[in-house]
Amino acid sequence: MIDHFGINCSDLEASKQFYDAVLAPLGHGRVLDYSSPEGIGAVGYGSNGKPDFWISDFGVDLGPNREMHLAFAAPDAATVHAFFDAAVALRAEVLHEPRHFPEYHDHYYGGFVRDPDGNNVEAVCHRVPPTS
Repeated sequence: MIDHFGINCSDLEASKQFYDAVLAPLGHGRVLDYSSPEGIGAVGYGSNGKPDFWISDFGVDLGPNREMHLAFAAPDAATVHAFFDAAVALRAEVLHEPRHFPEYHDHYYGGFVRDPDGNNVEAVCHRVPPTS
């Protein structure tokens, strides 16, 4: 059901040190360390090469109630669209319409919306071939 989730941190460097230390005994570690051109940093933790848990810093003070990110696993692109269409029918704020996200990996296909509490919610499939 859950593909991955992420939290936003007030101090990304302190959070990296914390999660590096506490996840290592559980057999998990850094899988991806990402920095965007906009200055957003994110680190994906997991095992077997798949980042299941993300920490990030949006470069701004998000206050004490920082949004979280939750991605639900979808079996195919049609299901990503069905998730997205259901959310839009309920007047969810659109963050990203369903599409490929090659910056994540070649087969990453997702759609993102905000839930009623402002969280970033996504449906994602990792098996959709890239378009030309």
